[in-house]
Amino acid sequence: MDARILQNLLTDVAEGRLTPCEASEKLKTLPYEDIGYAKLDTHRSLRTGRGEVIFGIGKTPEQVAEIIKRLSKDVSPVIATKVGIEYYTAACEAVPEGLVYYEKARILAYVAKEKATPRKTGGSEAAEGCHTAHIAVVCAGTADIPVAEEAAVTSELYGVPAERYYDVGVAGIHRLLDKVADIRKAKAIVVVAGMEGALASVVGGLADVPVVAVPTSIGYGASMGGLAALLAMLNTCSLGVGVVNIDNGFGAGYLASMIAGGKNSRE
Repeated sequence: MDARILQNLLTDVAEGRLTPCEASEKLKTLPYEDIGYAKLDTHRSLRTGRGEVIFGIGKTPEQVAEIIKRLSKDVSPVIATKVGIEYYTAACEAVPEGLVYYEKARILAYVAKEKATPRKTGGSEAAEGCHTAHIAVVCAGTADIPVAEEAAVTSELYGVPAERYYDVGVAGIHRLLDKVADIRKAKAIVVVAGMEGALASVVGGLADVPVVAVPTSIGYGASMGGLAALLAMLNTCSLGVGVVNIDNGFGAGYLASMIAGGKNSRE
């Protein structure tokens, strides 16, 4: 339940279209709905402006489908992360309209028609200083693209377009320098890198907006599944760089979209 729905419900009671008893039935799921294997936080969008997000790992396709079905009654978008195509197939049976599966990002989303958001930034957006209302997603290598796409798609689902700059790692830094002028136009930058994770420090030293760094688990043995990149990003000497957990593209896209002023479910 989001603020708009709650306001409409109270208006219906005030104007006599609903009785208090009928309204109380609709409010029974606040602040959460217990469906056995999950307790759905239906109150979250009222507290934070954005609804609960489904972490797909460990949940069956049928469980994710049922959670999306229930949350989609009141909130849009509803997002499930780290899921395969079989989750989309299962969800289509429960939610026949509004579902989109983003294969590279491994994101399954329900978006109500009236909440549809733009996929790419255009040239007509109002500028605020030198920065337009979009984020930049900067990716070190091709192998890091799935995590970068998770960040980009997440931001777009929350109403903030994402410009992508992929395969611009420090091993060929001229590729990054060619794009710096464009990257600097964003209101926030997500930097995704595995191996030694140096790209976040470089971008942080070139930009005047917040940088959200995402270490990935891509790398050789001594990268320790992304731990080396994580520690390098945490130890950066560039100011304005914050770090999320290994492979957490969703968390980075969520935070960057908030920095850039993305819409939430209250609006």
